[in-house]
Amino acid sequence: MALLLRLVLLCGVADFTRSLRVTTPEQTIEKAKGETAHLPCKFTLGSEDHGPLDIEWLLSPADNQQVDQVIILYSGDKIYEDYYKDLKGRVHFTSSDLKSGDASINVTNLQLSDIGTYQCKVKKAPGVESKKIQLTVLVKPSGTRCYVDGLEEIGNDFKLKCEPKEGSLPLRYEWQRVSESQKLPTSWLAEMNSPIISVKNASTEYSGVYSCTVKNRVGSDQCTLRLNVVPPSNRAGTIAGAVIGTLLALVLIGLIVFCCRKKRREEKYEKEVHHDIREDVPPPKSRTSTARSYIGSNHSSLGSMSPSNMEGYSKTQYNQVPSEDFERAPQSPTLPPAKVAAPNLSRMGAVPVMIPAQSKDGSIV
Repeated sequence: MALLLRLVLLCGVADFTRSLRVTTPEQTIEKAKGETAHLPCKFTLGSEDHGPLDIEWLLSPADNQQVDQVIILYSGDKIYEDYYKDLKGRVHFTSSDLKSGDASINVTNLQLSDIGTYQCKVKKAPGVESKKIQLTVLVKPSGTRCYVDGLEEIGNDFKLKCEPKEGSLPLRYEWQRVSESQKLPTSWLAEMNSPIISVKNASTEYSGVYSCTVKNRVGSDQCTLRLNVVPPSNRAGTIAGAVIGTLLALVLIGLIVFCCRKKRREEKYEKEVHHDIREDVPPPKSRTSTARSYIGSNHSSLGSMSPSNMEGYSKTQYNQVPSEDFERAPQSPTLPPAKVAAPNLSRMGAVPVMIPAQSKDGSIV
């Protein structure tokens, strides 16, 4: 009985050794952004694997909310590479003969979105086997900037800073003094592997050129700065100049605003005057006609009066006429009264009239 059991186990082991197997172990690969990642997948076929060969690569994104995506497929002796739009044109089989046992792929121009778990699945009925590879895409340090935060003056406290624009964590920093053979000041040694070095009570001995190197697992970057510690500057003059400049700027802005507002008011007034509709006002009555009628009426009244009363009446009436109206009225030249002799009057048919005389007190004589 024991012998029979051993024979069954040996047959099972023999069958297992002859079945399909993926020989590449599971592993983790780290690559920098923009580089090419080679994902290996080697397999062997068993003698009983007679079905068609199918090779399938799947991606399980780092975001667990997304489902697995087929990124490339080999089936029916054809290759299909357009399954996953984020990797379209960037994923390819490395071997031209996949039946030889090499199902490895290359992913070019790596992006952070390519991070995830890649699974190589090989099928050849009745055998099926798969392996997983963890791909991590890191960003190399780049765009590193070194600068001094503070005034580089004797006795001051300031900071030396080293900041990369991008780079995957963890990052390592290393400061060096490159201008002279002197090493970093003793007080700086504790911070030579940090992005910031705090300088206390600066002196001219600190002047020089310094470099900062930033590293991570996929690359490094470097920057330099020149430190020049100088005597304190005249801060009072600088502050006064800044204040005067600010006041002048405010005055200039005020003048500009005043001129603009004045111009707007003038334009507004011109528009109102231009569009104002005025009613026609009748012309004033002529005073000349009034004066003439006034004088004419007086002449008519004078004509009915006796000669004795005419002189006083005419003076009184003509004195009542407004000087302005009288001046404007056209005046005809006055002629002296003509003297006619009594015989001539009788020939002309005049009738003599007796005019009673008056005394000084007004009584009739």
